[in-house]
Amino acid sequence: MFTVNEHGYYGKFGGAFIPEMLYPNVEELRLNYLSIIESLEFKTEFDHLLEAYVGRPTPLFLARRLSEKYKAKIYLKREDLCHTGAHKINNTVGQILLAKRLGKQKIIAETGAGQHGVATATVCALMGMECMVYMGQLDMDRQRPNVERMRILGAKVVAATSGNMTLKDATNEAMRHWINHPTDTHYIIGSVVGPHPYPDMVARFQSVISKEIKNQLTQEIGSPFPDYVIACVGGGSNAAGAYYHFLDDEHVQLIGVEAAGHGVDSGESAATTVLGRIGVLHGSKSLLMQTEDGQVIEPYSISAGLDYPGIGPLHSHLFDTGRVQFLNATDDEAMNAGIELSRLEGIIPAIESAHAVAVLRKMDLDLDDVVVINLSGRGDKDLETYIKWGKY
Repeated sequence: MFTVNEHGYYGKFGGAFIPEMLYPNVEELRLNYLSIIESLEFKTEFDHLLEAYVGRPTPLFLARRLSEKYKAKIYLKREDLCHTGAHKINNTVGQILLAKRLGKQKIIAETGAGQHGVATATVCALMGMECMVYMGQLDMDRQRPNVERMRILGAKVVAATSGNMTLKDATNEAMRHWINHPTDTHYIIGSVVGPHPYPDMVARFQSVISKEIKNQLTQEIGSPFPDYVIACVGGGSNAAGAYYHFLDDEHVQLIGVEAAGHGVDSGESAATTVLGRIGVLHGSKSLLMQTEDGQVIEPYSISAGLDYPGIGPLHSHLFDTGRVQFLNATDDEAMNAGIELSRLEGIIPAIESAHAVAVLRKMDLDLDDVVVINLSGRGDKDLETYIKWGKY
């Protein structure tokens, strides 16, 4: 019910709405990705790199002081401890191995907060492949450390100066580049967005998160099933990974947290499930924030990784079917949650991840409830934003 069908759809969402010039690229992926990633050779190399290079499995940490405050058993899935500081590396390792097997020599990517860009630059350095990352100029300004990390790793960072100069615009520029370089270049999309097969492919690479959660909870509490799994949702790759192996377990409540910005009714928000409707963007049909005549509304969030004007087709389907309950957190709620986690547990989260922590105060939890929060990234990249916010 929650897996992609043969036409690339999750229910009414998905597909491949692409220019004719991109068709060969996307069709090559569609025809080959499953046979490649399900082969024993691929799985062996992928699993080895996840363990020896990325540092998996990441810990499942019982946050005792946070648990005491919110009167439940709260575990943090520590994706912030992955090499490069976020879950993004899981997907880029998988896609670079796929690109090699397809005979590609060059890699392009888009990035918002910079974590996917850093993860892409990292695996390109590892594999000796040329790397170009598109990033909105606004995001480059507020995520300067990640820009420099990409450059140190050998990537060329290209500023997107159109539109709001954020993730949507970087994605537009990356797709234009791919159209003009179809034969030697692979586009590593960083989230569960884009034309089929990307949403399914990225979700599969990130599903290691929920696979590990099940194994770790079995050791911790004697059962693989928590009561809640909470994750922030921009495009939605960390959430897709955290949910993946729980989707058919209806007794596990899945919570997605979007960025409300200055408030869902403020005109400066990125809460797609509240404000969006069905449309097509970046190659797939999903829920989008748009005007009456279909023009994309520029999103806003203090978090560079969550200000995308839509959610991927898998999450659109999970919202449409009610399988995932979507909540949201404002800038201030997320920032306060980030400071709270820092003070209670000694963990400074990425602002994206802080949105997931922020909804604890909005939930009616019981003492016996087991809650897993996917802590998708660490806060190093956001120190300048924390400093400018300054309410600590």
